[in-house]
Amino acid sequence: MTQSTSQETVAEFIAISKQFHQAMLVTRSADGKLSARPMIIAQFEDDGDLWFATDVHSGKVDDLTADPQVAVTMSGGGSYVSISGQARVVSDRQKIDELWNESWKVWFPEGKSDPRLTLINVTASQGEYWSNSGIDRFQFLFNAAKAYATGQRPKLDDSHHAKVKL
Repeated sequence: MTQSTSQETVAEFIAISKQFHQAMLVTRSADGKLSARPMIIAQFEDDGDLWFATDVHSGKVDDLTADPQVAVTMSGGGSYVSISGQARVVSDRQKIDELWNESWKVWFPEGKSDPRLTLINVTASQGEYWSNSGIDRFQFLFNAAKAYATGQRPKLDDSHHAKVKL
């Protein structure tokens, strides 16, 4: 599959991605090992970039110092998204104020001013989605059953799966 830059495909990717509130952030440590961690999405921007809140002393911050390349994955409700990009740690108090969510107080008891609170910004370079939600889910199930009965693989079009350059 080729990578699409069409506005329609990128818009579909963004629309599917914005349905998610949680993601898995995959980082690489200094010794080369991959780690995936569940994260709450603080903000998903219209260009595919993401923001997460984290503790400045967390292992993921150490990983990003060693290697800023990350992957972010999301799934649910018949939709799946993968984003690749570069991450950076951002300690901008104005951005923290903008993104602050009261539920973060569980992890940062001092609130917005907690000195351990920092942000991770992922600048997306490419993404990929697979979507079998809503009416598309029924169409996919029908095509899958038809493929099974005929011994052929189901055909997917760009409305179900696409790679996008962000």
